[in-house]
Amino acid sequence: MSSGVSVIVSTYTEDRLDDVNRCLKSLSNQTLKPEEVLLVLDPKDSLVEFYRKNVLSDFDFDFRIVKASKPGLSNARNAGVENSSCEIVAFIDDDAWADRMWLENMVQNYSDRDVWGVGGKIVPAFEKKRPVWLAEELDWVVGCTYRGMPEKRTEIRNPIGANMSFRRKAFEEVGFFSCSVGRYGKKLLSGEETEFAMRLKKTMRLKKKIDVRVIYDPSSVVYHRVPVERTKISYVLKRAYYEGYSKAVLSREYPLKNEYSYLSFLLKSSIRRIAELKFAEVAGILLVIACAGMGNIVGRVRA
Repeated sequence: MSSGVSVIVSTYTEDRLDDVNRCLKSLSNQTLKPEEVLLVLDPKDSLVEFYRKNVLSDFDFDFRIVKASKPGLSNARNAGVENSSCEIVAFIDDDAWADRMWLENMVQNYSDRDVWGVGGKIVPAFEKKRPVWLAEELDWVVGCTYRGMPEKRTEIRNPIGANMSFRRKAFEEVGFFSCSVGRYGKKLLSGEETEFAMRLKKTMRLKKKIDVRVIYDPSSVVYHRVPVERTKISYVLKRAYYEGYSKAVLSREYPLKNEYSYLSFLLKSSIRRIAELKFAEVAGILLVIACAGMGNIVGRVRA
């Protein structure tokens, strides 16, 4: 096993070729070079052939294309972990690109042996301007860091999947990402990184009697493209619904105290927005809360 960093990028569609190439270019410009980058694809021969012919591959790191055994984001990430060879395994979304010091700032956190996972800041890059109703508190809906998250380096429960890493031994100790939650094509389920981080902490506490730490370091930055279709109210409300549904699935086994604290934070933000006469943002926040609540109720009933 190498002491370097493996970076996992996964995609499920030919439509992301430009995004993938931009992501790979950003990885080639890192101040700390990854030792290897694995592009993991859904198990479609035509998709694999397309990327073999069209993706950039002339880099100063080992670059490989891997075909997952099954569709879905969790399966892709698991295939990446299985085929990687480094001590640290980092993940970045196919439609994101990394700041030059992304890996260097992320990896320095692992000098503390109790740190087993690190997440960083995800900055939204809107194709068009931010909708007036989309408050920064709701940027999690588009897969980004949101207002209410810490602004300084600190311990957290779990990272956001578009910008995260774990020690390889975390997967050796507790297994891989759960495939019962997480994105599957265009189905907007989520929560695989939340489940993994919580399982990691719970298992290590029970099995090894140690408290492992997951760190949020805002100096480790990636930029996440937000296309116009993801700023439509229909998408945002659908995404909120499935977030609530996914958290209902997780709540069967794990306490979700953070979500209740964040709900309180959102309601207080709404009151502040009313005082500032920002009624469009208030409406957006309340609609998202309602849809997430509905998804949570449905998820609990089905459970």
